Amino acid sequence: QVQLVESGGGLVQPGGSLRLSCAASGITFSIKALGWYRQAPGKERELVARISSGGSTNYQNSVKGRFTISRDNAKNTVYLQMNSLKPEDTAVYYCNVGLIWGQGTQVTVSS
Repeated sequence: QVQLVESGGGLVQPGGSLRLSCAASGITFSIKALGWYRQAPGKERELVARISSGGSTNYQNSVKGRFTISRDNAKNTVYLQMNSLKPEDTAVYYCNVGLIWGQGTQVTVSS
């Protein structure tokens, strides 16, 4: 059974940083592309960042230069380092592989 478990969300002031983690089980992690998505209230879920099995990355334009996606295949974990956070980054962040989604972790950016 494939399972994705996110952690690391929370409340942070504008300009602050958070690191999200997503631990995967039940999959051959190293051969999978993984993504981080987010969904703000009243909005559709959107791709934030994606990393291929080979480590290639792509980002939504609004987070380029502020967010970094990375993976540790030895730990079956994908990370999202978020710096210079803005109120508009407030959302539930989800980890994704194929058709599998994690439960989400809330990120709130507010003073």
